[in-house]
Amino acid sequence: MSANNALQVSQGFLTAVGTQMFRYYEDRIPRGGPVLLVSNHRSFMDAPILMTTLERPIRFACHHYMAQVPIMREIVTDLLGCFPLEAKGKRQQGFFEQALSLLDTSQVVGIFPEGTKPMVTFTQPDHLGKFHRGFAHLALRATTSSVESPGQNLTILPIAIASLEEVNTSAVPLKLLSLFDPSEPLFNQSSWHPLVIYRRVAVLVGRPYWISQHQQMEYQGKQAKEIVAELTHYCQDEIAQLLRQGFY
Repeated sequence: MSANNALQVSQGFLTAVGTQMFRYYEDRIPRGGPVLLVSNHRSFMDAPILMTTLERPIRFACHHYMAQVPIMREIVTDLLGCFPLEAKGKRQQGFFEQALSLLDTSQVVGIFPEGTKPMVTFTQPDHLGKFHRGFAHLALRATTSSVESPGQNLTILPIAIASLEEVNTSAVPLKLLSLFDPSEPLFNQSSWHPLVIYRRVAVLVGRPYWISQHQQMEYQGKQAKEIVAELTHYCQDEIAQLLRQGFY
């Protein structure tokens, strides 16, 4: 399925479900060029919500197990155009190469830095988990690799999804998912995979972040850790503030 079809599927799905969306700060959305979108994540609806907000197809990174489970695999990869991370413990080289290739062709790549936990363990709508730093490494590598492409500067766009009204139910036992991905320790428990359905949701677009030439040069050796931490903190803090704003 083409990227544009994934956008149409997302818009049609939200219309069918009847989810009410309230969008804020849409003027911050870049209308072209490569974008690395970073967002909080509690529901399978987050990808369609974000695509509809940007009005652009988004290639989301998804958990390894989603590409292993029948039916789910067809939905996330074929219908929505997501691409899976490699199994837990792998170096993710294939994932990085695919993401960099997408950004080099001015596409939008979506990352959920909280990882799997908020998807498989029920959390409150205002909860925000600690961010993994992989997206920051990706952003710095993408910027470095595209230095020779003027006019195609990478935009890092943090977005908060604030669920104002939702229905909570269960999908499948986590033990069942461990059959498809035994590398994920979160599946080794007796609870069920939560299923969060948004009825009313606020989507708040954060301030874009552009990596400076100085940061590109500093992304090597001992300095790289500090630059990555700075970028990770910026996105997490921006989303946390927007999330609080969404409920008031």
